[in-house]
Amino acid sequence: MTTEPTTAPFESAHTDDLAAFVQAAPTPYHAVAAVAERLERAGFRQVAESERWAGGPGGRYVLRGGAVVAWYVPEGAGPETPFRIVGAHTDSPNLRVKPRPDLGSNGWRQVAVEIYGGPLLNSWLDRDLGIAGRLALRDGSTRLVDVDRPLLRVAQLAIHLDRQANDGLKLDRQQHMQPLWGLGDAADGDLIGFLAEQAGLPEADVLGWDLMAYDLQPPARLGRDRELLAAPRLDNLLSVHAGTAALVAAAARGEALPYIPVLAAFDHEENGSEADTGAQGPLLGRVLERSVLARGGGAEDTLRALAGSVCVSSDVSHAVHPNYAERHDPTHRPRAGGGPLLKTNVNQRYATDGVGRALFAAACERAGVPMQHFVSNNAMPCGTTIGPITAARHGITTVDVGVPILSMHSARELCAVDDPFLLANSLYAFLAG
Repeated sequence: MTTEPTTAPFESAHTDDLAAFVQAAPTPYHAVAAVAERLERAGFRQVAESERWAGGPGGRYVLRGGAVVAWYVPEGAGPETPFRIVGAHTDSPNLRVKPRPDLGSNGWRQVAVEIYGGPLLNSWLDRDLGIAGRLALRDGSTRLVDVDRPLLRVAQLAIHLDRQANDGLKLDRQQHMQPLWGLGDAADGDLIGFLAEQAGLPEADVLGWDLMAYDLQPPARLGRDRELLAAPRLDNLLSVHAGTAALVAAAARGEALPYIPVLAAFDHEENGSEADTGAQGPLLGRVLERSVLARGGGAEDTLRALAGSVCVSSDVSHAVHPNYAERHDPTHRPRAGGGPLLKTNVNQRYATDGVGRALFAAACERAGVPMQHFVSNNAMPCGTTIGPITAARHGITTVDVGVPILSMHSARELCAVDDPFLLANSLYAFLAG
């Protein structure tokens, strides 16, 4: 393994690029399209799961719905060469359109939505929302659609009609979260016809859809010294973007790589990962196995490769909130701007153990990146990630890391501008060995 310091390729411009990436990725489907565009520019090529794969050197990637798995085979890699994997997820909590979307009441046209994941519902109130996703067509193909102008709004009840609103707002997920999008009633709606027109398609060709609302306010730097970044979907496009950048930079080293670097960005983490595009599904395992087979290996080589493999599960984490400091562990106080967090939970809500900790700490040392620790307050429930799923499903050493943020699961989240590129540098050092 490389012991000398690894050149850190990312600086503050990385965070500006993150803002552009978030803007281009209002849904998981747009996120993987944005990842694919960056991979193609770096010389990676898409391969279809239904076709035979070549095993020679180079970068390749697989797209499935809102998930992408990409890898780079360096010159001289054998079938038993271990993998270094960065895992992340493309989805975020939001409002998703129901199968029968047209709704209306008392002179208002509305869109019927279902709550996806665990959003902070109040953060979606009184915001200008666009709508985006994919349309499934009669011929079996899909088409991305994005109406990036003010279209929807979840209107809050006036305080004159709820005098106790500031004493504790309680929102009913069915009754109070259906957005408005015009005047009229359900018969005047025809949301799918409108979106088909926006995508340049005949409405009769659209037989299915996966659509979601999103906050239109663009990412912005804020604070006296502009040292903070406010943006939607930092959970977890921040990690997807950092992982993509790290993979491209590692691939640029070519034959110097001792491992096969991999990016696995899954969908449906926010509702448990149980999907064909989720971390609980077979996608990553099949890609790794087929990569070994394409290089002339067999079952024994696959098991040898996995035995030497390591995964960094990268997802955002919690900075200490200054207004609620008592909710955090008193001896672990992660700070925004202090570098990536190593996340630990002895009950396996995070997969980090001592071996994984040492591996990631060494990567941070090589990158010259400071590392922090996150542990939940014992009196508070702990969240989880794709880390424990990946470790259990594939039997590989896995470590959970992330960037400290505030307002997690809000329609708009907050981080320090330095942390995204510090994370990207640590992931690059990990992938490059």
